[in-house]
Amino acid sequence: MIELIPAIDLLDGKCVRLSQGDYSKSVIYGDDPIKMALHWQGLRAERLHIVDLDGAKSGLPTNHEIIAAIAATLSIPIEVGGGIRDEKTIEKLLLLGVERCIIGTKAVTDEEWAKKIFQKFGDKLILGIDAKKGKVAVKGWLETTELSAIELALSLKKYGAQRIIYTDISRDGMLAGPNIQETVDLAKGSDMAVIASGGMSNISDIIALNSTNILEGVILGRALYTGDIDLTQALTVANENI
Repeated sequence: MIELIPAIDLLDGKCVRLSQGDYSKSVIYGDDPIKMALHWQGLRAERLHIVDLDGAKSGLPTNHEIIAAIAATLSIPIEVGGGIRDEKTIEKLLLLGVERCIIGTKAVTDEEWAKKIFQKFGDKLILGIDAKKGKVAVKGWLETTELSAIELALSLKKYGAQRIIYTDISRDGMLAGPNIQETVDLAKGSDMAVIASGGMSNISDIIALNSTNILEGVILGRALYTGDIDLTQALTVANENI
C-alpha cells in the first residue's frame, strides 16, 4: 500500500496552493491551518505534510507557532519543509513535535553541511528534491541548478540520506497527473524510499502510483482541496490495489 499524505502549504498564516511553484499564483483554501489539519486527520490520514512557503522563499522559517500548534493538536505524525537551512532550526522543529524535517536548498548548495546533518539526524530528515525539466530547483523553486535529481540523491545517500520527496515543479498544482516515470526512475536508480509529489489529479493517479510497487508514498495537494480527489475514496483504493 502506498501512503497518502495530505499537504498544507502555509503562506501568510493561511492554507494555500501554488501553481508550478509560482507565488503570484496562490489560491487560498482556508485561514485556519489547525482546523484544516484536524480535517485531514479526521478523514483518517496517517501523516500530514506541511510546507512553510514563507520560509522557503526567504530562507527564514516564519510559521513555527502554527506548526507547533498543529503538532500539539494532532495525534498523527507531521513532516515539515520550507526554509530549513541550519541545524538549530531542525532541532527546534523536532522539539516542537515534528517527526521529519525536509531538507532541500541547503543540501544542494552546501554538501559539507548536508553530510554533517544527515549523519547526525538520519531518518529524521527527508531529502526534498524539486526538479524542473529534470534539473534540481532551489530557494522555493525560484532558481534552477544544473544538477540532476539522481546525482543529488546518490551524492547524499552515501552520507545517510534514506528518504526522498520528489516533486516535478512543472506539474505541481496543475492537476495534470504526476511524472510517474521520472519518480520511478529515481526510486530505482537511488534504491531509496521515494515519496511522489506534484500533479495528482484523480483516483487513477493513485492507482497508477500504487501499481508501481516501488514508491513509499504520495503527497496530495490541490486535488484534495478542489475535490478532484476524495481522501476517503483514495485511501480505500490504495488499500485495495496492493
